[in-house]
Amino acid sequence: MIRTPLRPLARILRARETGQNPDEIEAELRAQRHADIQDRARRRAETRLKVIVGSFVLAFALVGFRMGALAHSQPSEPRALASGAQIISQRADIVDRRGRVLATNLSTHALYAHPRDLVDPARAARELAKIFPDLNAERLTADLTGSRKFVWVKKKLSPEQMQAVHDIGEPGLVFGPREMRLYPNGRLASHILGGSQFGNEGVASAEVLGMAGVEKAFDNWLRDPANAGAPLALSIDLTAQAAMEEVLGNGMKVMKAKGATGILMEVATGEIVAMASLPDFDPNNRPRPLLKGDPSDSPLFNRAVQGQYELGSTFKIFPVAQAIDEKLINANTMINASSPMKIGKYLIHDFHNYGGQLSVADIIVKSSNVGTVRIAQMLGAERQQQFLKDLGLFEPTPVEMSEGPTGKPLVPTRWPAVTAATVAFGHGLAASPLHLAAAYATIANDGRRVRPTLVHRKEHPAGEQVLSPGAAKAARDLLRQVVTRGTARQAEVAGYAVGGKTGTADKPRPGGGYYASKNVSTFAAMYPSDKPVYVLVVSLDEPSVASAGGGEMRTAGATAAPVAAALVQRLSPMLGLRPDNVTLPEIAPRPADALKLVSN
Repeated sequence: MIRTPLRPLARILRARETGQNPDEIEAELRAQRHADIQDRARRRAETRLKVIVGSFVLAFALVGFRMGALAHSQPSEPRALASGAQIISQRADIVDRRGRVLATNLSTHALYAHPRDLVDPARAARELAKIFPDLNAERLTADLTGSRKFVWVKKKLSPEQMQAVHDIGEPGLVFGPREMRLYPNGRLASHILGGSQFGNEGVASAEVLGMAGVEKAFDNWLRDPANAGAPLALSIDLTAQAAMEEVLGNGMKVMKAKGATGILMEVATGEIVAMASLPDFDPNNRPRPLLKGDPSDSPLFNRAVQGQYELGSTFKIFPVAQAIDEKLINANTMINASSPMKIGKYLIHDFHNYGGQLSVADIIVKSSNVGTVRIAQMLGAERQQQFLKDLGLFEPTPVEMSEGPTGKPLVPTRWPAVTAATVAFGHGLAASPLHLAAAYATIANDGRRVRPTLVHRKEHPAGEQVLSPGAAKAARDLLRQVVTRGTARQAEVAGYAVGGKTGTADKPRPGGGYYASKNVSTFAAMYPSDKPVYVLVVSLDEPSVASAGGGEMRTAGATAAPVAAALVQRLSPMLGLRPDNVTLPEIAPRPADALKLVSN
């Protein structure tokens, strides 16, 4: 910048020539310089003020925009930060169809230790071992007295245990808040719920993950904050589930069975009202899985879904219903039932020799293997396979459990004449009791495919028409006769018109062949048979009951059928299904003077 002198020589000379005072020129220039300096200072101040005002306006605009964005955003679940990881700290409840809690969350605490902050580590280890007897006292002492900086002691504490740890008085014992999964009904519906475990863990919180059953199948949904804490409503009825487990457990003891399965399903919707597998477990304290041996020996094994059994004579209604639908037979058609029947080098026998011919109705009622095979031969192997596929017996059930995909039926890779014959009466194809329940529900539903579900919802998509309504009705009539005059007479319950089929199948040996005295006894039923509301399947693993003659009976008619009758009698009234054609005794009113006032 060029600085203007205060006493320019040219002006000073001219001023002297004209007699003007040169000091006035200097004063004038100095005043002009000061004015310029003030103008520049004012402009700088104005610029700074504008920048400050603009900054405030921009800041308030950003705050306002952020507030507006938050106001219009969807609410999200807060997440707890622990050990540098984001851990979700909330899981939705699971309820039954009436809203009763099956699984919920409980606020509790975890216990960990900072050994360097312990005053007396050895004493702390001894006192903790007294409070928690399941801890290894020697290992805990080594951890607390060693060089470690952090030691987990217990992942879950009860209030009593927490107070006892407080009483130790050690500053190095620290509590961390967390949320645990609680199953308030204990063992009830344990296989359905499955259980849970901790995922990502920190000292301030822990992620709860589904471990099996619906907890694992719906794990993402149960942890999704977008559901706003809405519970997962299952199709089961808690009261019916409790009754089924009680009756099934008593039946298992009476029949001296190794295990038992019961399934009660709504025909119209496929919703499972109750499903039990015994022995069971407590999901609050889930046992460890077996690492060797037979998986069915573990209480974790879900016989209803994972069990793959040859279900015996319960299959006989399938080729008969299909043949009726194909107009090949009717209930009165006479079939050659001479026993034994030879196919290739194999002989097929009946339990009793029923003579030369039996009607189709008597083939089902008397459970004739030979008669059923004759009907299956009318259909041919290809049509037989297709019908079983349409019933869902070649694929896992779509039930919403983590174990569902593992229950894929064991289907023969080849289908020669002898396989078609044995499958017709329930041997050579192994499926789960839930597969059987769904197939029987299809017959009960006028031939329209029913898919089992554990979710309670208002609408269910209609299934495919697998069987004509007429053929389904004829099959139901035959199943009713099995109960009134056939092998399942012990399943009769007054007023409920139960129709069903027994099935007694020998258990296969692991190395091949079959056990001589071990079987799986099954009874599959629907009721009332004229317009079924429910399908019930009861299966007992290795049952045995004393006979009147002093021996033992293992047939389904003597073991599974009476247990099913007890379930129908117990469950139906509590589900609002009233018996028909049952006359109740009249109660005559007592005279007024005969009444007495009593008090406790």
